[in-house]
Amino acid sequence: MSPDQVEQTERRSGALLEYLARRMRLRSESVLAPLGLRPRHLVALTVLRDAGDMSQQGLAGTLQLDGTNVVGLLNDLEADGLVERRRSPEDRRRHVVSLTQTGAKRLNEAECALASVEDEVLGALNENERDTLYDLLRRATSEVPATCAEAAACAEVAAACTEEDR
Repeated sequence: MSPDQVEQTERRSGALLEYLARRMRLRSESVLAPLGLRPRHLVALTVLRDAGDMSQQGLAGTLQLDGTNVVGLLNDLEADGLVERRRSPEDRRRHVVSLTQTGAKRLNEAECALASVEDEVLGALNENERDTLYDLLRRATSEVPATCAEAAACAEVAAACTEEDR
């Protein structure tokens, strides 16, 4: 079948999904920047909120990042008072990472800002259509993350891989 003969049922969604993802990413980065956050910071804060205190090594595993990258990430977050690292009382070689009250507040602010981004990018859809879109996207994903934190971590890993390829 030639391109002129493509029927409505043969339209593809990839380009539209890529366009929406790009808009979402660019707007998200712009609302996170005034909060002093990058997407990778948001992922770590979300994981710590959802999982509670965890070892630095455990956080690295959850984020699927090597230890050096996690140290840099935590240095950023700790400098802003968003997380706290302390030696584990059980094993002095381990560091335990905790979300601070300031970190929880900043995460809440970021999530509110990101909700407005989603409203802006998906503004043409009503609430039921957004729910349907979410359900369809989850179903289309071969390995559906169990939590938003896992989904964000997957997205962050993919972004890091893309950055390394440049």
